[in-house]
Amino acid sequence: MMAHQQIERNQEATVYVGNLDERCSDSLIWELMLQAGPVVNVHLPKDRVTQSHQGYGFCEFLTEEDADYAIKIMNQIRLYGKPIRVNKATSDKKNLDVGATLFIGNLDPDVDEKLLYDTFSAFGVIVQTPKIARDPETGSFKGFGFVSFDNFESADAAVDAMDNQYLMNKQISASYAFKKDGRGERHGSAAERLLASEGRKNVQMPNRLFAGAASAVSAPNVPPPFPPAPQSMMTYPAAPGFRPPPPPPSGPPPNAYGRPSIGYPTQPYAW
Repeated sequence: MMAHQQIERNQEATVYVGNLDERCSDSLIWELMLQAGPVVNVHLPKDRVTQSHQGYGFCEFLTEEDADYAIKIMNQIRLYGKPIRVNKATSDKKNLDVGATLFIGNLDPDVDEKLLYDTFSAFGVIVQTPKIARDPETGSFKGFGFVSFDNFESADAAVDAMDNQYLMNKQISASYAFKKDGRGERHGSAAERLLASEGRKNVQMPNRLFAGAASAVSAPNVPPPFPPAPQSMMTYPAAPGFRPPPPPPSGPPPNAYGRPSIGYPTQPYAW
């Protein structure tokens, strides 16, 4: 029955939900995502021993439009104090996986996929569950793994910060992984970066209204409102016949039609 459900699942209408607090449950994610549209299925992968979820899950909506809407309004909202990540499920790899894949070596045997995710997700969005290499027959630990980001800037930051650092009392290595069919070429090449940069221009950015920290980049073509100076600091030249200008209006600036703009921000835009 489970295999049948996985085959019939509409991957285009499925979103990935990451950075979940341990207190989150399937029913809670269901209720949350229901605010974006009709939910068909929610799945939080569980640890086989502890039966606790691993900090991420998947939500299938009735339509692809519902999934896209959920990405716009749910990404970066805080759940139990943690900003969750909502983006297209990992099956939509053609849009998310740009080749920013890292090789993480010299791992301690106690390191699992969840620890890798929790460690490296601090640098950016991870597009699929980190992989730890194990022997396919015996399941024995091979001591290395892979982490894939949705952009090269996050991958570069992870390499700079984590290479030669200690994880579970072992000094790990972090570098760009070799391509499967690249004849010894590593990910992170100039060609991959150019393709990722071009592809990003066609990707709609998610809503950042509930982001925990605002960046210093202002929205293009929208100048932030400048706070008026205190009345006591305004001075005007003492010229005959000079009339000081009237004080600026307290409301929001009018739009092109002379009416006040609805929802004009009181603080500078930040993305």
